[in-house]
Amino acid sequence: MAHIELNNDLPGIRGLMAYRPETEAPLNALAEVLLRGDNTLSRGERELIGTYVSYLNDCFFCQNVHGALAGHYLGCDIDQIDGIKQNFNTADLSDKMKALLSIAGSVQKGGKQVTEGQIQKARDNGATDTEIHDTVLIAAAFCMFNRYVDGLATWAPEDRQFYVNRAPQRALDGYQSSVFK
Repeated sequence: MAHIELNNDLPGIRGLMAYRPETEAPLNALAEVLLRGDNTLSRGERELIGTYVSYLNDCFFCQNVHGALAGHYLGCDIDQIDGIKQNFNTADLSDKMKALLSIAGSVQKGGKQVTEGQIQKARDNGATDTEIHDTVLIAAAFCMFNRYVDGLATWAPEDRQFYVNRAPQRALDGYQSSVFK
């Protein structure tokens, strides 16, 4: 049960957005730009960054929603996403993506944890300044989203197949759809 009465039975951030619709629009607009807008990183790669940060923050709802979306976009299953979360360095990812996930992991610990060496490694592996910028912003935003969801003790379906089943429709709808209303 959530720490406050939400007056709805929606899971995770969806319940919070229904509770405070005036905050829904700007939060969803940010998610839409970061995860679905024009970018040289694929939607799957950007969802994976959010998934990884949510995993590090132990946010069950967010890591499963976005993990299912990452899997949908990247053509892999939830077990493969779990493997990436647990050790992305051994996963079948580009060196650029591994470098960006390293940066995201440092942002999760604290912004000042990102090192010049990590930035240089990302650049050496082909990351643009915009990709590095967006990685840091996605990681920072997901820290906020995770703390919002867990700080108010929202509920989340425990069956992970729920998230996998919803991923194709969420990918189609995006983050500014009426699904959140």
